[in-house]
Amino acid sequence: MNKNQVAGAVKDIAGKVQQEVGKLVGSHEQNAKGLGKQISGKAEKAYGDAKEAVKDAAGK
Repeated sequence: MNKNQVAGAVKDIAGKVQQEVGKLVGSHEQNAKGLGKQISGKAEKAYGDAKEAVKDAAGK
């Protein structure tokens, strides 16, 4: 697991929390920001996954 995978997972979780808090308090802004963080986190994790796959393929 590389730093992009970890950072992406953390952003995704933080985004989920922020989105839920936004829903609870009725803030569309926080809800949208949370969703944005989730998207960013998923993209970063996917990038990390790709880096790891290339590294594994190069090692074989």
